[in-house]
Amino acid sequence: MSARAAGMGFASSTLIDEWSLFNNPGSLGSQSAMSASAAYEVRTRLQNANRMAFAFTAPAKWGVWAMGAFRFGDNLYNEHLVSAGFGNKFGIATLGIKANYIQYRAEGFQTYGTFSLDFGGVVEFTDQLSVGAYITNLTQSTLKTEGTTETLPTRLTTGITYKPNPTLVITTELDKDIEYKPTWRTGIEYTHQEKFFARTGFSLNPNNGYFGLGAKRKRLQADYAVILNALIGASHHVSVTYRITKAEEK
Repeated sequence: MSARAAGMGFASSTLIDEWSLFNNPGSLGSQSAMSASAAYEVRTRLQNANRMAFAFTAPAKWGVWAMGAFRFGDNLYNEHLVSAGFGNKFGIATLGIKANYIQYRAEGFQTYGTFSLDFGGVVEFTDQLSVGAYITNLTQSTLKTEGTTETLPTRLTTGITYKPNPTLVITTELDKDIEYKPTWRTGIEYTHQEKFFARTGFSLNPNNGYFGLGAKRKRLQADYAVILNALIGASHHVSVTYRITKAEEK
């Protein structure tokens, strides 16, 4: 989630921002400001497949805590995710873990739910180079329905970010579901005067193009992204973050 990640092709395994809980929980430990964030994505040709999420991040004396909620779908079919995460920094590395409760509901059928765990980490070798990786559904949790048992998707994502200068971020990653071909994502972000952002990116399998803009004023940041796909058309992603405390107060 987050329009910042969407504008960069969702190549978010090494991004360190207020949406770490929903991207790579391994970067949670680098957060230094309490914040609240909300995001919404509209798919113009698939209006029943809209997504929304909320995240709250709170640095503590030892480590960083986060909680959030996610919803996909409409009244006929929907998926809900409630998550709680914790991360901490150890030298040049940060590690984080996230616990999820996932619920599936379809009209006319029972509601089913299960628990899962995600784990990840980010290593900042220098100010310019960092590497991140995380596993979704580390526990390989299953969902028991009427007469069947299905294993939830398990994915491994790993990526690299290079910052040639303070205004430019280049990131790329591979995402592999156990049962499907890998997805390659790449994104670029340009920052102007630390207040305005321009982003672009692409992904292969599925083949998408991404563009985004953002602006920050004091403790408030707003971002927008558009996702272009030949089959489902354009999707619009908006997110807003409010930093309740200043970063230097940690």
